[in-house]
Amino acid sequence: MLTEKFYDVINKEGVVSIVSWGECEPHIVNTWNSYITVTPDERLLIPAAIMRKTEKNVNINNKIKISLGSKEVIGYNDYQGTGFIIEGTAKFISSGQEFEEMKEKFNFLTRVLEITISSSKQML
Repeated sequence: MLTEKFYDVINKEGVVSIVSWGECEPHIVNTWNSYITVTPDERLLIPAAIMRKTEKNVNINNKIKISLGSKEVIGYNDYQGTGFIIEGTAKFISSGQEFEEMKEKFNFLTRVLEITISSSKQML
């Protein structure tokens, strides 16, 4: 599901916006492209240090959307920059092998946001 262009984007620095919503209005939190780890089965693992409101929302409604991009990757029609909208379901993990592997890379994390992708769309 994830394209080579997606991998090009996460290998360049850029901001990632994560949108969650529970019983109230949507909540947005940000992270960096370089913090995303893609598993062999194409789940996204993102270190979480705070993200308390996101976790509260995910416990009510596990649907999530993220937007990410980089101006350093050429998009459609040879335009400078491209981005993606990812939709999926999320959960927070705080133990296990993947948690430990992420903790080795990002010692600041307290949990890991795991996203199982249902759709990925290149936007630019």
